[in-house]
Amino acid sequence: MITVLIVDDEPQLLRALQINLRTHGYRPVTTTDGASALAAAYEHRPDLVVLDLGLPDMDGVQVIAGLRTWSQVPIIVLSARHGPEDKVEALDAGADDYVTKPFGLEELLARLRAAERRAIPAPETPVVTTEHFRLDIAVRKAEVRGELVRLTPTEWKIVELLVRNPGRLVGQQKLLLEVWGPAYAKEVQYLRVYLNQLRRKLEPDPTRPRFFITESGMGYRFEP
Repeated sequence: MITVLIVDDEPQLLRALQINLRTHGYRPVTTTDGASALAAAYEHRPDLVVLDLGLPDMDGVQVIAGLRTWSQVPIIVLSARHGPEDKVEALDAGADDYVTKPFGLEELLARLRAAERRAIPAPETPVVTTEHFRLDIAVRKAEVRGELVRLTPTEWKIVELLVRNPGRLVGQQKLLLEVWGPAYAKEVQYLRVYLNQLRRKLEPDPTRPRFFITESGMGYRFEP
């Protein structure tokens, strides 16, 4: 069942969407403000997000930006703002589609189906082999020069995020949100501690990292 996070502060509309989406085979999760939306997205990991821009605690564009620091979930804006500048701002922030109120239910359902089709499938669980170590993410098995090395559950979460994005920068906030959750979004010292631990376990020379590279002030990158 496809989970849809609906974010809107109009109770009647929220209730109507909840009923209609459930009728059409979706699993709706509802929130009425931006902060709750970000927390619900992290907790429920929805397949789709339907988002109003005029929220009581923050602008919906801020919610889009917050989600895009760690998630590529399709976002459909559902807003009474009709101006082209509003649409451009939302789409530039990372929204995938924009529907103006009032709207027809059939149109929204069609947009949801289109967003489902465009959604990027999850990558297969990788086995990563370098000249120094081998990581089997599926069974959480790490070997360095043929010797088993124990990684903690937190270290595995960090490693998995990095190795699934080889050669690409993974931002500090994305790592913090994915591994520790929204309450730790600014605790960058956690990353320093754990990356140092990983390097001691996996790098041939922890003082001169070859595989787990720091991009100062931005995040980390895995170089296979």
